[in-house]
Amino acid sequence: MAEQETGPREKQRRKSSKGEARRAEILAAAMRRFAEDGYQNAAIGDIAQDVGLSLPGLLHHFPTKVDLLLAILDNRDLESADFIDHYRLDLRGLLKGMVAVFRRNAEMVEVTRAFAILNAESLMKDHPAKAWFLDRATQMQKHIAATFERAAADGSFAKNIDSKAMAAELIAVMDGLQMLWLRDPDRFDMVGGFEAYVSRLQTSLGLDG
Repeated sequence: MAEQETGPREKQRRKSSKGEARRAEILAAAMRRFAEDGYQNAAIGDIAQDVGLSLPGLLHHFPTKVDLLLAILDNRDLESADFIDHYRLDLRGLLKGMVAVFRRNAEMVEVTRAFAILNAESLMKDHPAKAWFLDRATQMQKHIAATFERAAADGSFAKNIDSKAMAAELIAVMDGLQMLWLRDPDRFDMVGGFEAYVSRLQTSLGLDG
């Protein structure tokens, strides 16, 4: 009797696990296509073919190309956000976390390239990811600035620091270094460049003691 009661649930778990694996496979294929062709030019039919599905089969998992795009963005950003959140209350820890994210990004060239391309494409009028990237940038600057403000309040450095400007500077440095690296990953040391910047920043703020 017990086996009969647990059987359907076990089948459902296997079905759910299989579905999640297929979704992950589709997202990986879509990210490769977006990295090669950009979102606007990538054909959802080609993505389906890459994973051995018919177009209706892919649309069963992601009904529209926009759904596929937003799922990629959410999956890509979730790990970094969770990682940085762990350190957010402490400025030294936040900077350390950002270096760690950069180090991880350097191990995933195609994923990082796809995300950068989507970020740039989202500047176009009516792009489906425009609001997503705007909100991401706004929230990132807000949270980084708040960490600087807490550090100033507890006396870690001078209180006349413009926290919002510092947050914008950090984001700009990260984006700029990443772009240089994506253009020539074999010759440009993105992680080393960011580590050097963070070291100079900590020294200027008196955080390296």
